[in-house]
Amino acid sequence: MRLIGFAVVLAISLLVGPIAAEAQQAGKVYRIGALREGPEQPAPRLFVDAMRDLGWVEGQNLRIERRHADKPDQLPALAAELVRLKVDLILTIGTPATSAATEATKTIPIVFGLGADPVLSGLVASFARPGRNVTGWAAGTYNRKLLEILKEAVPRVSRVAYPATSAGVYGADVKYRGLGTPSRD
Repeated sequence: MRLIGFAVVLAISLLVGPIAAEAQQAGKVYRIGALREGPEQPAPRLFVDAMRDLGWVEGQNLRIERRHADKPDQLPALAAELVRLKVDLILTIGTPATSAATEATKTIPIVFGLGADPVLSGLVASFARPGRNVTGWAAGTYNRKLLEILKEAVPRVSRVAYPATSAGVYGADVKYRGLGTPSRD
């Protein structure tokens, strides 16, 4: 979970970092829209501390507009609300929230945290070139990317084995056979 928090902070800092000096000088308060399904939760301490280290402090030069849905069908309306608020960035947790945000805007940057593969779910075109206004971190994609790197480094490799639980990686039901070819059991 800490790694996901760090990746999100890194992605946000890359998106809003170039405007940090301008924001602090001009006194503008930047707004992040946070969208997720499930109960409302405070921002993780790791995220808050990392943002503070980068000069972003909620209540001073940063405001986080949190929206959470009890049911997935509420997400599109909440995403549209964040767009109407003209947030500078939308941070999403989960595939349904990310899908709702991508439908709501084609211009506001979206940073996601997922457990699923964003390529297989259609959120991004590829890992190398996600396209659109979407980027982020997906915990379930480690093995696929590692297999791609291994195949580049050792082109003649034809079989790779790795340990996985019966539920798959991180509880997902996706298992990998061959080199980077996902299949569902």
